[in-house]
Amino acid sequence: MKTLLWGVLPYIAFVLLVAGTIWRFRYDKFGWTTRSSQIYESKLLNIASPVFHYGILFVLVGHLVGLFIPESWTDDIGLNEHTYHLLSLYGGTAAGVLALAGIALLVYRRRTKAPVFRATTANDKLMYLVLVAALVLGMVAKLMHVSGDGYNYRATIAPWARSLFTLQPKTDLMAGVPVMYQIHAVVGVLLIALVPFTRLIHMFSAPIQYLFRPYVVYRTRDPEQLGARPERRGWERTGV
Repeated sequence: MKTLLWGVLPYIAFVLLVAGTIWRFRYDKFGWTTRSSQIYESKLLNIASPVFHYGILFVLVGHLVGLFIPESWTDDIGLNEHTYHLLSLYGGTAAGVLALAGIALLVYRRRTKAPVFRATTANDKLMYLVLVAALVLGMVAKLMHVSGDGYNYRATIAPWARSLFTLQPKTDLMAGVPVMYQIHAVVGVLLIALVPFTRLIHMFSAPIQYLFRPYVVYRTRDPEQLGARPERRGWERTGV
């Protein structure tokens, strides 16, 4: 079971992520979208969507920092374990609460607005379930170890996560990890595997090309440049 969960499952999830993304891009380009329901309701969406996206962005950044920046690096800049623990505790909890608040508003909107609810698929419900489970389990795991410096996951979970990229997974590091952290890690891996098959796929659709496209030049209507001319209604005959 140790080998399956920490040495096999992450690679299965990674293969599904890459293969599923390629498949969606190749065969389902028109489905590569969030399936926006803004046309049905926009007032609540204008609040819920930014709250969720900012929250989940902070959660993602926190995980990347915690898992892929070694403890020795933060020690070198004078950030001791206790200070890091407090930043992780308060910052991570705030980000999780923000993301959950956004999801709660989005789900409320889907349940109370009939057209939006009719546009909700079973796939969407599964996505919300796994996403909420990952967020809640992560917050519970963190809040269960708040005394002192908390649980130092940078000595176990983080090295295990980095070892996956060297194709030499250190599964033994996960043996003594608290159960809630283990469950959170498994649900997180499952969420990664689900990304290509849900609306979460749109996270790979950032319009980067907009930064490099040429300027759009519009024709001027400045009378000083074009010369004054009388205005006429669009449906009148212009003559030859």
